[in-house]
Amino acid sequence: MFEPVYMDHNATTPVAPAVMDAMAPYFSSCYGNPSSRHEYGRGALKAMDEARQRVAETLGAHPTELVFTSGGTESNNLFLKGAALAMKPGLMAISAMEHPSLREPARQLARQGWRRRELAVDGNGRVDKSDFSSALEDRPALTSVMLVNNETGVIQDVPALADQARAIRTWFHTDAVQALGRLPLNFRQLNGAGVHAMTVSAHKIHGPKGIGALVVDKRLELSPLIVGGGQERGLRCGTENVAAMVGFGIACELAVADMELRNQRLGFLRDQLVEGLVALGARVFGRAAERVSNTVYFAIPDLDGETLVGRLDRAGYAVGSGTACSSASHEPSATLLAMGVSPELARGAVRISLGGANTEAQVLGFLAALAALKEQLLNLTAISA
Repeated sequence: MFEPVYMDHNATTPVAPAVMDAMAPYFSSCYGNPSSRHEYGRGALKAMDEARQRVAETLGAHPTELVFTSGGTESNNLFLKGAALAMKPGLMAISAMEHPSLREPARQLARQGWRRRELAVDGNGRVDKSDFSSALEDRPALTSVMLVNNETGVIQDVPALADQARAIRTWFHTDAVQALGRLPLNFRQLNGAGVHAMTVSAHKIHGPKGIGALVVDKRLELSPLIVGGGQERGLRCGTENVAAMVGFGIACELAVADMELRNQRLGFLRDQLVEGLVALGARVFGRAAERVSNTVYFAIPDLDGETLVGRLDRAGYAVGSGTACSSASHEPSATLLAMGVSPELARGAVRISLGGANTEAQVLGFLAALAALKEQLLNLTAISA
């Protein structure tokens, strides 16, 4: 069967064999409900506790600070809505390049009496320091800034922003879904700088889909979004997904085991991609900012991004056009628009996100395929004009 070269790891990753092996018993012989008071239940509870410990150690957190969720989207919703429900409506400040799973609940809350302030970003996708300082003067009750942008790969200086925000006692959250496995994460250090909650997800690090976590400072009061049963300290009720939790724990250990070497190799491949793309006349977004090693977001003027993604797929290369969770939308990227990119160029955006299995030969093959497609598509445009 024909399989395109996979270059869309920011959307999701294949489950690692070691993760599948660890999960397998919890679909068959070890199927107990952790709330049950018999041997089957105790076995499931023990596995869940061990998984929580593994994830917490990877994140530099205490196990009791972890709330398991169904993934990054639920974790972001749990922070924003859960914190908002526990206080009087006020001002929330979120960066203009947040994931839809944070922007959309912010819009919902704005219809329920909250005021929403979007923090401006500069041309390279970094939070504008002047606008951030201005926003703090209005004393937002809730603040959220993504640690690594899922489209551009740009890294925000979240510790510095959170430290600046401490004076106004805002509850500060960061979406770290794309940071896990690509940057060292230590919630204790982030918490010391003023971060009170952090979102992570398993399926971005070769773990299973359907499991993530919100790491929460215990001083932050949250109202649960799902009630009825008391699981996860009452913050996320429902019978626990033990198999996925076990898989998440193993995936976390694997993600940090060789992170430095993996980042070096992927950084080399990323730089090859950027060099080749620039030679083809592409605009690489966020190029001047500090970025994670695996992500390149680009556009070639006069080429439609969705068309290019489809043509590349047929040529044997699976890439993305931005946020996978909202790929059905044909609107230009909100992140790029916030960066000052024109809507016409933003509609041409294509994201490449590399993984550990990608090779130099695949990168060179991609650039060759892109060069051929560029000529074909520009010729078609010229003929139709």
